Amino acid sequence: MTNSTLTTLGLKNNLIRDNRTQALAEALKINLALNTLDLENNHIGFEGTLALILASKINSTLITLKSQSNSIQNDAAQALSEAFKTNSTLTTFDWTFNKIGDNGAKALSEALKTNSTLTTLDLSYNSIGFEGTLTLILASNINCILTTLNLKCNSIQDNTVQALSEALKTNSNLTTLDLSYNSIGFEGTLTLILASNINCILTTLNLKCNSIQDNTVQALSEALKTNSNLTTLNLNYNSIGDNGAQALSEALKTNSNLTTLDLSRNSIGPSEAQALSEVLKTNLNLTTLDLDNNLIGDNGAWALAEALKTNSSLTNLTLQVNSIRDNGAKALAGTLMTNSTPTTLKLMSNYIGDDGAKALSEALKTNSTLTTLDLSYNSVGFEGTLTLILASNINSTLTTLNLNRNSIQDNTVQALSEALKTNSNLTILNLNNSSIRDNGAQALSETLKTNLNLTTLDLSRNSIGDDGAKALAEALKTNSTLITLDLYCNSIGDDGVQALAETLKTNSTLTTLKLMSNYIGHDGAKAPAEALKTNLTLTTLKLMSNSNRDDRAKALAEALKTNLALTTLNLHGNSIGDDGAKALAEALKTNLALTTLKCFGSWKSGR
Repeated sequence: MTNSTLTTLGLKNNLIRDNRTQALAEALKINLALNTLDLENNHIGFEGTLALILASKINSTLITLKSQSNSIQNDAAQALSEAFKTNSTLTTFDWTFNKIGDNGAKALSEALKTNSTLTTLDLSYNSIGFEGTLTLILASNINCILTTLNLKCNSIQDNTVQALSEALKTNSNLTTLDLSYNSIGFEGTLTLILASNINCILTTLNLKCNSIQDNTVQALSEALKTNSNLTTLNLNYNSIGDNGAQALSEALKTNSNLTTLDLSRNSIGPSEAQALSEVLKTNLNLTTLDLDNNLIGDNGAWALAEALKTNSSLTNLTLQVNSIRDNGAKALAGTLMTNSTPTTLKLMSNYIGDDGAKALSEALKTNSTLTTLDLSYNSVGFEGTLTLILASNINSTLTTLNLNRNSIQDNTVQALSEALKTNSNLTILNLNNSSIRDNGAQALSETLKTNLNLTTLDLSRNSIGDDGAKALAEALKTNSTLITLDLYCNSIGDDGVQALAETLKTNSTLTTLKLMSNYIGHDGAKAPAEALKTNLTLTTLKLMSNSNRDDRAKALAEALKTNLALTTLNLHGNSIGDDGAKALAEALKTNLALTTLKCFGSWKSGR
């Protein structure tokens, strides 16, 4: 590996087995730039893992190694632990979705006792139980570097946690412990919180998706009354209802440290929201409250709105999926007219229509703090969308408006585009999944010709075809502010991509272009490669899940030999074979700009 600039290499979801991993390991011994290597979901076992770790002893730059979802079991873990004892560079090791079990965890524990660099260890989804968990925590008592330990989704139950809690009492470095998706109930939760009262370091505790019910929360709440260090507590996806929420509310009246509380995906209703609202009237520390996926409805929203009229600390409130309708939105809007603290309000996936949007629009005219408003997945249509944009013309702080998946169609977008022509503050607009076709894209393109503030436009998951893409390309020839354009999952073919590519030859502001999951064929795939030969500003290009085969990869490789700007190229989910990979590898020998290359083998994540 002679390239001296590539810092991140993503090879997730390919068929890299032990012999190919050994070749990578040899390259690592002389590479002087790579700091992140992602080998998730290949078929790497004992020999490949050992080769990588041994190579990292010699390599002086690799700090993050991701080897999730491979074929790594106890024997590989034990060999790896030997290498870790002397490794002096790796700070983050992600080994999720393997099968190391208690014996593998014990071997790693031995390594931790002498390792002097590892700060983050992720062993989630590894069948680790009582003995493995205990030895890891005891080892971290000796190790003075490890600060983050992730044991999500293992075989951890109450008896394991009780032993773990004892170890935590003397631990002096661990600040973040993730025990989500285990089977921790009443006794385990109580001992953890009591231990954290003695431990003065642990600040973040994640107990998402365990067996925590109201009686557990009541005991936890008692401990929280005297806890002086926890700042973040995640109780997402448990079975907390009326009594549990009431108990937490009582604890928060005296707790003076907790700043972030996640109660999403529980069974909290209007009366529990009322109890929490009483807390907000006097608590001066909580800054983030997440009640996503509960049952608070309009009455709960009203109660929280009343509390927010006097609360001076809460900046982030998430109320998505709570059956809030227009009346609840109106109550929250009334709060925004007087409260000068909230910066982020998330109301996605409720039943808010045009009337609720209009009320929020009125609030925006006088509100001086809100920067992000998320109304995605509601029922906002023509009138609501228009009034929101017009209000944001008057409002001087709102920079991000998310209207993803509402009842917005081409006629709505045309009116919205007119309002945007004079808007002087919105920088991020999300119209993902809004039934926008070519006419809507053409209207937005007219806006881009005169708007001087919009930097990010998300038009993903719509029905924009070649004509819409051509109109946007024409606007980009004169637009001087847009830096991110997301056209993921539309109906753009070769003609549209060629028009966008032609624009890239002269546009001097766009830095990120996302074209994944369209209908880009042979000619369209080669067009961006030609543009890259002269473009001086684009830093991120995403072409995942199109028809980029070896010949298109070769064209991109040729462009990379002279391109001086592109830092991130994502080609995963295509059908690039060995010849295409070889061409890209050859280009990287002389390319001095690219830092991240992802050639993942199959499409798993859309974005």
